[in-house]
Amino acid sequence: MSDATLTAPAAPEEENGAKGVKEGKPGKRPVAAIARFVAVRVAGLAVTLLIASMVVFGALYAAPGSPLTYLTHGRTMSPEAIASIKAEYHLDDSVWQQYLRWLGGVLQGDFGTSIIYNQPVSTLVGGRASATTLLVVMAAVIVLVLGLAIGTLAGLKPGWVSRSAMAGATGVMAVPTFVGAVVLIIVFAVNLEWFPVFGAGSGGLDRIHHLTLPALALALASVAFVARLAQTAVRAELSADHVQTAISRGLPRRAVVRRHVMRNAAMPVLTVAGLTIAGLIAGSVVVEQVFQLGGLGQFLVNSVQQKDFPVVQAICLVYVAAFIVLNTLIDIAYTLLDPRVSIGKKDS
Repeated sequence: MSDATLTAPAAPEEENGAKGVKEGKPGKRPVAAIARFVAVRVAGLAVTLLIASMVVFGALYAAPGSPLTYLTHGRTMSPEAIASIKAEYHLDDSVWQQYLRWLGGVLQGDFGTSIIYNQPVSTLVGGRASATTLLVVMAAVIVLVLGLAIGTLAGLKPGWVSRSAMAGATGVMAVPTFVGAVVLIIVFAVNLEWFPVFGAGSGGLDRIHHLTLPALALALASVAFVARLAQTAVRAELSADHVQTAISRGLPRRAVVRRHVMRNAAMPVLTVAGLTIAGLIAGSVVVEQVFQLGGLGQFLVNSVQQKDFPVVQAICLVYVAAFIVLNTLIDIAYTLLDPRVSIGKKDS
């Protein structure tokens, strides 16, 4: 939020006969200022996506060897066959011409044809997207529910339980995702037999049952991070002057916590939690490979090994675009929903 600035939080208002002081409460934002702010963010999103598409497409040419080598799998072919492949994939065109042709197809939902499967890439990717989407959504729910609950309780009730929880969270954050996934498989899938070892299920409750353990493995480190962040934010708000003033004037602690501590601590925590959830998209690649879920992540790894570059380009672009779009939406939502944030020079 480059053009957003924070103003001082409002002090407690009059409650239960105690007179509060209002400080720096922002006025109602003009519609024009909001529209201008959103337009700037959307324009930045478009530029970022364009740059990302250049990087994703250019990675093919940055890799060792030529595209023709990957298309022929290193086999010796006749000049006529090589000419046919070059004509099909427009390899005799300049890099910019190939990029513009590829970008035009992407904008129409056409990512090209898979080298290995000889099918449209959009069909192959679309058929595997549901497992990855559900996995990330389930992991996001776990992160928000467990992370915020543990962090909030640890921040409001300091003591040995809080210290133990945060020490455990720190330890979990240091565990790589694939190590946590293997441990969860050994404990809950092999020994206890509560969950399936591999696969994404056949749909409905069976799919949720299959994805519970992978979602937990994907969310573990993020739960610990969000919990520590929530604890820090809650404790910072508890020690703020306006909270201490409200408590000293005899206001009920529960009301002070609900109206001042949780309200002020929620927005920055939810923003970082949202960015953390966006990062789950990248982590899903490792989890899908460990649990053999058959989603986009596992398909990406297999396509890289098979040098199926149209598929690799499509999946990478989908991942990057999803991450960038989520970040932009979180940035816009945080700025518009938090009354302490100004969205422009004229927004006071």
